[in-house]
Formats: sequence, structure tokens, C-alpha cells
Amino acid sequence: MIRLEVVYYTLIAGGLYFTADWLLDRFETSRGERFQNRGLRSLVFFLIILVLAFFTFGFVNYFLRYSN
Repeated sequence: MIRLEVVYYTLIAGGLYFTADWLLDRFETSRGERFQNRGLRSLVFFLIILVLAFFTFGFVNYFLRYSN
């Protein structure tokens, strides 16, 4: 089961990366301009992916633990 969990988490991490990038793009589009400071853009991206990861991995951990 451990090896399968690694596959789940790896696939989800890839999906989170693309989702966070898409959300950041939508956020910048709604602002009307891109972040000029790359450091700020990286920070916002990190915060988005961090929040998504906490919720998603928590849900997956709960699902894997109680699905047996």
C-alpha cells in the first residue's frame, strides 16, 4: 500500500502545481496585470499551492486511512 500512496501523492502534486499556476494566472488576469516583482509572484504561487496541498493531502490521507 505504501508504494501506491507514493503514486497518489506524486500525481496529486503534479495536479496541484498546474492548478496553482492556473489560479495565479486567473488572479493576475482579474487584477489586470501580472506581478512585476518575481519574488512576489513566487510568494503568491507558494501560498496558493500550500493551501491547496494542506487541504488535498489531508483529504487523501483521511480517505486512504479510512477506506479499508
